[in-house]
Amino acid sequence: MSDLPPPLTLDPARTAIFLDFDGTLAEIVEDPTKASCPPQVLACLQNLYSACGGALAVVSGRAIAQLDDFLGPARLPLAGIHGLERRTADGRRETPVIDAAAVTKLSAQASAFVEGHKELLCEFKIGGVAIHYRKRPDLQFEVLRFGELLAEDHPSFRLIRGKMVVELAFGHHDKGGAIQAFMSEKPFAGRQPVFAGDDVTDEDGLRRVGQLGGIGIKIGPGPSSAAFRLASPRQLWAWLLAVEQDWSASKAAGPALEQAAAG
Repeated sequence: MSDLPPPLTLDPARTAIFLDFDGTLAEIVEDPTKASCPPQVLACLQNLYSACGGALAVVSGRAIAQLDDFLGPARLPLAGIHGLERRTADGRRETPVIDAAAVTKLSAQASAFVEGHKELLCEFKIGGVAIHYRKRPDLQFEVLRFGELLAEDHPSFRLIRGKMVVELAFGHHDKGGAIQAFMSEKPFAGRQPVFAGDDVTDEDGLRRVGQLGGIGIKIGPGPSSAAFRLASPRQLWAWLLAVEQDWSASKAAGPALEQAAAG
């Protein structure tokens, strides 16, 4: 794996960009509700989205409603809850039928567990629940064991282990499947995919873009199937801003070359 980002020779007309949120676009914070992207990065995402004709999507474990709050005012194609829900480039929402009674029971069980352990955080989603233990890393094994027991009790839910979080999500969706779904649709179809992610839950997506002949970028330490690595979200921000600058320069050069050719 290279420690350098891919060369800035990406063609905006032939590139599809996919980005994780937490730990990738946003730095990891103790309280997930306090995550954020700098305004300059948000503006960059909007410019890249326009430059590549809308072939840019955020693929996250967060719900779409949360992602819209974090990424606004931009309204991007999104895959939320590891692909359980998706908003396509033309604005259509795709969400499977979910067992609401099972989600209610699961949420009640998770709430009871968290109430008995100070500083754990329970995050409720439309198709499951996540238990964050970033403030209590000493409870890692206890939280993991509880998640395994929940998965045994709810076989229709998938157990997902992330950075300082254990999640139960309805169905068997993953980020690789979400990326594949986007790649089968305009304006993503036929392009080279680029995906950046930091967590074990992003490996499905990194493997998929590799299979599609794309570029995988691992953010931070740890083993990965990605061909490239950047040390932190800040390095990714710098890379995205460089891509934006490169694409802007290419766009500006286009009319000048056309005029020169006509002359």
